[in-house]
Amino acid sequence: MKTGFPKVLGYIVLCALPLLAVTLALGVGRYGLSPRAVLEALALGPAAAADNPASKIVYNVRLPRALLALLVGSGLSVAGCCFQAVFSNPLASSDTLGVSSGAAFGAAIGIVISGGIVLTQIFSISCGLLAIGLTFLLSRSHRNSNVLMIVLAGVITSALFNALVSSVKYFADPTTKLPEITYWLMGSMMGASYHDITIALPLVFLPVILIFFIRWRLNVLILSDEEITSLGVKTSVMRWLVILLCTLIIAACVSVCGQVGWVGLVIPHMARRVVGYDHKILIPTCASAGGTYLLLIDTLARSLTAGELPLSILTAVIGVPIFVLLFFRRGEKSLET
Repeated sequence: MKTGFPKVLGYIVLCALPLLAVTLALGVGRYGLSPRAVLEALALGPAAAADNPASKIVYNVRLPRALLALLVGSGLSVAGCCFQAVFSNPLASSDTLGVSSGAAFGAAIGIVISGGIVLTQIFSISCGLLAIGLTFLLSRSHRNSNVLMIVLAGVITSALFNALVSSVKYFADPTTKLPEITYWLMGSMMGASYHDITIALPLVFLPVILIFFIRWRLNVLILSDEEITSLGVKTSVMRWLVILLCTLIIAACVSVCGQVGWVGLVIPHMARRVVGYDHKILIPTCASAGGTYLLLIDTLARSLTAGELPLSILTAVIGVPIFVLLFFRRGEKSLET
């Protein structure tokens, strides 16, 4: 780690941040709980939720929401970090390949058809995979299927699915389905349940674990195509494997909480300033910081007002100044050198 801290201490901090954030999130709300009350409620177990109000709030309302926020935040941050490595572009994000747009279109279709959470998630994940498949086919239709062609194909795919989302909103029932689609697209953890976690967990956790085990290869992908070729390394399979894993992560996240922007763009930049560019430590840092960040954002979203703010509003309001600050600091550093 560039900070000079021992590695063991660094990993302890990475593990402690989400735990502290969960403890805070479980206590904050209209019915406030002290850290001691939260720990006592957790110790009593879910069986006590029927008789103990604190246990009921913790286990039935706040804990599933906190766990889902951790899962989604970690997944989006890791996926954003991987996209930036694959495309050697610090501005790459889940929108680069049209994955978010495809997943949003599938979810909109599911809402219009039935509004059932299971069908909505199935459609969202399926259309996310369809989007990445279309991007793959478009990029392969060109003789030089390099990173630039993949990005251009992703822009085309994203534009197509954004238009399809708009068409679904246009034909949706303006009194019931249209407000539901609009609010869902802005992202929210409202109504999060253990069922949502059960559906999203394998599609987020397993790809993140696979990326963790191959994270050292991402250090090669950040090089230019000419440098990679000069090393005699064929990275096309690895590049598309990482893209597929990130697609599963993003589609699963979008299917359970809607579109949440800026997490996958800002958190990797902040993590690089702390631990550097080595993906062996950057990937776990992004997972920890991303989960903690989105959990804190969700806690603010349900606590700042009497209602509940959509997540994308807060992630943009907070993320944009952070990104601008990082942008100018990087510019000043480059001028000095």
